[in-house]
Amino acid sequence: MSDLTLVFDLDGTLVDTAPDLVASTNHVLDHLGLPRVDEISLRPYVGHGAKHMIEKAIGPRGEALSEAQHADLLALYLDYYGAHIADASRPFEGIVPLLEKFKTRGVKLAVCTNKMEGMSRLLLDALDLSRYFDAVAGRDTLSASKPHPDALLGTISLVGGDKTRAIMIGDSGVDVATAKAAGVPVIGVSFGYTDTPVSAYEPDVVIDHYRELEPAIARLVPAA
Repeated sequence: MSDLTLVFDLDGTLVDTAPDLVASTNHVLDHLGLPRVDEISLRPYVGHGAKHMIEKAIGPRGEALSEAQHADLLALYLDYYGAHIADASRPFEGIVPLLEKFKTRGVKLAVCTNKMEGMSRLLLDALDLSRYFDAVAGRDTLSASKPHPDALLGTISLVGGDKTRAIMIGDSGVDVATAKAAGVPVIGVSFGYTDTPVSAYEPDVVIDHYRELEPAIARLVPAA
């Protein structure tokens, strides 16, 4: 198993970040004097980035805002989020013991996310998860971001891994598309933030809980 590389998406895969992301969006809405949004209605947009979440929450009112005003709102959001990045965000149930086990067995572990690297590291540090990962590749780390295959292939290279002994784990169509483009097996988690069931994107395996991860890995890389 020591030659295996596991690459995880972050939001909606490793960590349930929706509560703090939605709180940050509501901070922007408070600033604008607009009604707050609930977590359920905004969760499907989490994987599309902060700018998209803000636009969805503001709705038609946003059409009247200038590009500079949108940039100011994004900055307001990011400042608040950075200060409250792990108020309510928590690792998904069952993942931490697995990371411990994988690390002990010498598995190369990495994060490949479209969150900015700085914010990703801040979150992982706050949740005491950074120590498990040999690399954290954010939107701004490599020359490409998901769904470009080089985002995943570059992440695998950062840890000295081999794509033929690597698996991607993610919650969205973007993660599945990235892995397929890179020629890497992909496990979809059903508990993430996609508005379309991850099974619709046809990952190699779908799991509903991290207790199912090790059997899924064994199916994809039998000699692991």
